[in-house]
Amino acid sequence: MKAVNDVHKAEYGENPEIVAKAPCRFHLVGEHSWFFKDKTLSMAVNLPIYVAVSKRSDSSLKFYFHQLNDRKRSSLTSLKAKKEDKWANSIKAMVYGFTSAAYTLGGMNITVYTDILPSAGFGVTTGIKIAATVAINALFNLNCSDIDLLQVIDRGNRRFLKTINYLSDNYSALFAKKGNLVITDHFKSSWDYVPFNFDDKKIVLVDTKVPRVDIWREENIFEPHFALLLGDLRESKQNVYGGWRYINDITDINEELAVVNENIRRKLMSIIREHNDFLEARDGLEKSDFFKFARAVNHSHETMRELFEISCPEIDWILKRISELEQNLDFIRNPVTCGRITGKGFGRCLYAVMRKTDIDAFNAKIAEFEKIFGFHPCVYEVEPSDGASIVRD
Repeated sequence: MKAVNDVHKAEYGENPEIVAKAPCRFHLVGEHSWFFKDKTLSMAVNLPIYVAVSKRSDSSLKFYFHQLNDRKRSSLTSLKAKKEDKWANSIKAMVYGFTSAAYTLGGMNITVYTDILPSAGFGVTTGIKIAATVAINALFNLNCSDIDLLQVIDRGNRRFLKTINYLSDNYSALFAKKGNLVITDHFKSSWDYVPFNFDDKKIVLVDTKVPRVDIWREENIFEPHFALLLGDLRESKQNVYGGWRYINDITDINEELAVVNENIRRKLMSIIREHNDFLEARDGLEKSDFFKFARAVNHSHETMRELFEISCPEIDWILKRISELEQNLDFIRNPVTCGRITGKGFGRCLYAVMRKTDIDAFNAKIAEFEKIFGFHPCVYEVEPSDGASIVRD
């Protein structure tokens, strides 16, 4: 908190009136299933993004990102998304989200402070948006409800940035609870929680620094008739979380998907498998059954690699080494570690859950990875954290 105050004062000559923070986050399972109204399992983590704000006497907007040493400017009367403004566009979008709904704002001095840069891909850009929204709401005493804030974010994303408004990104950053994971039900536009009670485990995020490459466009499967095909493969189940699951009969599935080409069929099969993996992972978490949770996570990565086709040799190498941390073959069926690629696009980031006693051995494997592949990963040890809030002294 003091560092954020000091930076804001050094830049603008005044202390911030409001400081808000939002967490980084990653998605464990289901981040590619939103279009099909499925579910996503996410974790907000204790890597905070701070946004500090103070009022100005005019309508100007000044932005400063401390770690990038980058400054941008705009005004309430000339809000435009500019290619060169990059990170500042995210805040401008949230300002637009308020003003487009007739909320009255004034000029602001705005500081962004985070040790995790947007390029890492752990929800930093979303965190900036969420923290800015919470800070602006408090600064001008707008008294927005949670639903109001979600609508502000939605307008900013869709109308100003012309991007998709990902509910799982927003929910996990806004509503997370310490010690819990966040479940987004895209059909109901709702969120829920499931506890993470594995106290003997350590969670790590790895930015492998492998360049992201567009192998195929994910949007190719986001077609209404593909959603209808998958809808026909759902069956109601009263004893299943959410009330339904995809059918298990592979013959019926293949018959339903026979009308699409092989590439699309594989991608749609991955959506089916992802939902079932979500259900298994949640059930394992709910019952504090790490073996079941880990099997679902590992199976989900296999799906991402083999059917969704977004993994890469470097990530697969690390996850293979993680699976080898326990050499007792009895644990093949009941794994004591798990991991999966995470994030949008091909390559770069992964998460893993392992025993605390395995951390030194894992770090040794990362050092070996650097020598073999020439990339220099960043590794973060994290835990489930709370969602966005105003920071108090």
